[in-house]
Amino acid sequence: MAEAYIYDAVRTPRGKGRKDGKLHEITPIQLATQVLQAVRDRTGIDTKDVDDVVLGCVSPVGEQGADIARVAVLNADYAETTAGVQVNRFCASGLEAVNMAAAKVIAGEAEFAIGGGVESMSRVPMGSDGGAWAMDPAVAFKAYFAPQGIGADLIATVDGFSRDDVDAYAVESQRRAAKAWEEKRFSKSIIPVRDVIGEVVLGHDEFMRPHTDMQSLASLQPSFLAMGEQMPGFDEIAKLKYPEIERVNHVHHAGNSSGIVDGASAVLIGNKEIGAKYGLKPRARIKGMASIGSEPLIMLTGPTYVTQKLLKRLGMTVNDIDLFELNEAFASVVLRMMKHLDIPHEKMNVNGGAIAMGHPLGATGGMILGTVLDELERTGKQTALVTLCVGAGMGTATVIERI
Repeated sequence: MAEAYIYDAVRTPRGKGRKDGKLHEITPIQLATQVLQAVRDRTGIDTKDVDDVVLGCVSPVGEQGADIARVAVLNADYAETTAGVQVNRFCASGLEAVNMAAAKVIAGEAEFAIGGGVESMSRVPMGSDGGAWAMDPAVAFKAYFAPQGIGADLIATVDGFSRDDVDAYAVESQRRAAKAWEEKRFSKSIIPVRDVIGEVVLGHDEFMRPHTDMQSLASLQPSFLAMGEQMPGFDEIAKLKYPEIERVNHVHHAGNSSGIVDGASAVLIGNKEIGAKYGLKPRARIKGMASIGSEPLIMLTGPTYVTQKLLKRLGMTVNDIDLFELNEAFASVVLRMMKHLDIPHEKMNVNGGAIAMGHPLGATGGMILGTVLDELERTGKQTALVTLCVGAGMGTATVIERI
């Protein structure tokens, strides 16, 4: 079995996922094209040696439909022999794509493979692809379906996180992200997005609100209170599954939840021999990866369980991991993982996360893997674990080891 090495990781800035966002004029195929071109140009590889490109995309319809990975390969002027495939594991799609690319290298199916993702949430709104999970009443009833925000508030209720707890976490995410940008910690991986005439449209994460404080967050109303309490509401479904709670404590709002944004990511993975052919030095090794299913109503607890599964498989403990990167879908998701696995905050999301910078669904996994790799190199640390919570109750995780 070959080792899977990371040779490069790039991402676009995150643009506000609205019509007035800087990336709204850039189509999703162009976002994916530009990260693929950046990988090729930065490493100098001949793309005929790239066997496959795997891109996550959570709403693969309209402009993002029809196997956007293969079309991006062609649009980026890669060799015709490079294949492409789109995958969807909801919010973990980008990391799942990286894991699939790594698995191809480990199995000997590919020498070079690229994993990453793309999501233009301003052009293809979240949920555009529908699906039986929420739309078919019989399926929704069987799965105790409720929107993710209800699950996040349910986590806060079950684990005892107050509004002040989740707001304080959000303020710290903004502070860390602002500091990371100020110190240019993202400069190694960020590629500016350009328009059709080559002008830079966006070179900086647009969604950030660095002046956020507890007072400004206190003025925001809970986002999921109405849908929870309307009769019959989702809170009643939650209490059917979790009869031990008297009521759901609705603590999440726009300021302590992940932002809706546009963006793309790409991670180049290969074996040792193909890297040597181009004189490339591996930046890190994929040490292990795993996915797991979890209870689908509360939905967002998977990161804890997949981390336990993967670390056990690798013969490691939480103490063996220097840095953790968990997608900040909602503040309670991160607080829960830190509480249940006894992870200190100084090891978790040290450069902020999706609360501050946004969550371009299919692209985020590749983005945060690149972020934590850069941080390992910047600080001289050795190992990192990347994980995301997932819709319908799942978790995906990857452990990398710096070379």
